[in-house]
Amino acid sequence: MPRRTVAFGIDESTDPWWNPTAPEFVAAANSVSLMMPYVEPFIARVTRQTADGLDAPLAAIAEEFAAQEMSHQREHRRLNAAIRRRSPGVRHVERALRWVFARLGRRSVESNLAFTAAAECIAYSLARWTSTHLRLFQGGADPTVTTMFIWHLAEEVEHKSVGHDLWSAACGRRWRYVRNAALAVVVVGASVTAATLSQLWSARRLWNPLAWGRLVWWAVSAGMEVLPTLAVSCLPSHHPSKLVDPSWYALWLDELGVTGDTRRQGPPDFHYF
Repeated sequence: MPRRTVAFGIDESTDPWWNPTAPEFVAAANSVSLMMPYVEPFIARVTRQTADGLDAPLAAIAEEFAAQEMSHQREHRRLNAAIRRRSPGVRHVERALRWVFARLGRRSVESNLAFTAAAECIAYSLARWTSTHLRLFQGGADPTVTTMFIWHLAEEVEHKSVGHDLWSAACGRRWRYVRNAALAVVVVGASVTAATLSQLWSARRLWNPLAWGRLVWWAVSAGMEVLPTLAVSCLPSHHPSKLVDPSWYALWLDELGVTGDTRRQGPPDFHYF
């Protein structure tokens, strides 16, 4: 897993409604972004707490994984500043997320590793869902923001097995994983729902029947991807390597060409889409 230095040019002047043709989807995607400064440092911290007890190869992978997670949250913080400017109500959701992950951080490392593995399974499932809904990143969408989201999802596919491997090496108790998988669904679902509704209220679209129809359709569609995959991940015989990846993510990362110390400004070509 290479460490990529990226610069997408997102700042507070970025329009948080980055695809005017799908504002409800934008609100939901922004809601996921708002979680990242809380969940990604949590995952990186738990990973590094575990690394000392691992064999050398897995410990090295764990450090690369933690570095990728911290890169993600740094880019999302820039977008989140723009979201707060247009939708101040999301600050309440951010405060709740800060409290939730502070409480989770007080638990045992084993429990938090199980939560990490389940959260990574959800992230991977969302990457697979996105692969079949790429039209929502087109139609006049800001390529700067969409590139940032695609980069994050592509790296979730790239390191899809690490959270599971860390949990298996340090704990591996199936009942603990099942319990934390349910907890991860509740945390993600509640925060995304609350932040999405807050943004739609600010945009005066909360009572729009078309907006609700789209949201329900996308929620059911995403749930049909996430929940079965998460259920399969609870089986004793499961390993993430058995899941089939959308192959274009790896090709897209190769084209991004920002490994090592190389920095590339702006988005790559979107000809895969």
